[in-house]
Amino acid sequence: MDGSISPAKEAQGSKENSVSIVFSLPDIEGELPRVLEIFKGNQVNLHHIESRPSKRNNSDVEFFVSCDNKTGRLKESLDAVKKISKNFRLMSRETSEETVPWFPKKPSDLDKYANTILSYGSELDSDHPGFTDPVYRARRKEIADIAFSYKHGQEIPRVQYTEEELGTWRTIFNELTKLYPSHACKQFNHVFPLLRDKCGYNADNIPQLEDVSRFLQDCTGFRLRPVAGLLSSRDFLSGLAFRVFHSTQYIRHSSKPMYTPEPDVCHELLGHVPLFADPAFAQFSQEIGLASLGAPDEYIKKLATCYVFTVEFGLCMQDQDLKAYGAGLLSSFGELQYCLTDAAEKKTFDPAVTCDLKFPITSYQPLYFVANSFETAKEKMREYAKTIPRPFSVRYNPYTQSVEVIENKNQIINLTQAIKGDLTLLEETLSNIGGI
Repeated sequence: MDGSISPAKEAQGSKENSVSIVFSLPDIEGELPRVLEIFKGNQVNLHHIESRPSKRNNSDVEFFVSCDNKTGRLKESLDAVKKISKNFRLMSRETSEETVPWFPKKPSDLDKYANTILSYGSELDSDHPGFTDPVYRARRKEIADIAFSYKHGQEIPRVQYTEEELGTWRTIFNELTKLYPSHACKQFNHVFPLLRDKCGYNADNIPQLEDVSRFLQDCTGFRLRPVAGLLSSRDFLSGLAFRVFHSTQYIRHSSKPMYTPEPDVCHELLGHVPLFADPAFAQFSQEIGLASLGAPDEYIKKLATCYVFTVEFGLCMQDQDLKAYGAGLLSSFGELQYCLTDAAEKKTFDPAVTCDLKFPITSYQPLYFVANSFETAKEKMREYAKTIPRPFSVRYNPYTQSVEVIENKNQIINLTQAIKGDLTLLEETLSNIGGI
């Protein structure tokens, strides 16, 4: 499977020994030491602590604390902290049913988990084509280390690819570009020539993430962020909420150029990138990301499954013909041909149905979901997101590139004023063009 989400890997990387809480305290000396003394007295180890100004009250400080749930008297500690703090929220479902997992509010927050990966670039399974190749593994680690050191806002470091790596890219590029005109959706085929012209897409050059990221930002505001390996579904999807796509930079093993068991730079640049330049597809992808923020674990699994059957393996109807738009298809020479044949079963995309299905990760998909358009798929995802139990709503603010949590009256009033401003602009525009 050419996919960005791997359930098998994610199961290995679950953080079973950690509980996280968020709470506020008055911004006065002595309050935080009082809380720390509670954990110390109950022999509870802290994994991580950070603070930031509270958005609810300017005189308070909000704290995020991650602590060990296997040692000490955790319940007693949490009860004591809850009594002396404000806006206390437990963020692990292991000890309470009323929980909201922490999630990023701005793109720089992605730095907090970008290196919490399920498998590093050089950590390969025994059935991986490069498992017994020490030179390949060392090279993957070298490139993965670039991503490991990256922080939001930095220019993405460039990779000088070897002749062997270029040869692998060339084989894939030449085979896939033969199929794109007849098998890929029209939005993909509209953007691909622009990538050739603006980003150096050709058989003899592996484009650089920085160049591609700048191109995408100009088109839809999407940007690429290098990643050193597989992220959990929650962490990967939350990036999409900010129009950030986590992308690998290393390439698959040269012995099997037409196969990779996990995402590589060919999958990212050939499969994903072109459609992130399309406004409707970019919005659809962001809707999945926004729906994931603060969602319970079981819904993250459902959203990840929807992601796989759409962004990775989706089909769409265009001019009465089936076309591929999923990145796993558009970066796989064999499956791109197979998915459009009568041998492959197809159904209409319905998030409520799609979300509960299983999918293989080492073979062609037995079932593909078809969307009438990216717009209809987006609306279906929005409707499905309403069923996710969250005690708040979220809104992406494109001006600040941040996510706003809507959970109280003042925030609703501010949102209403913003909507009124947009409606006024719409009315003015319609009047200017003679619409009313």
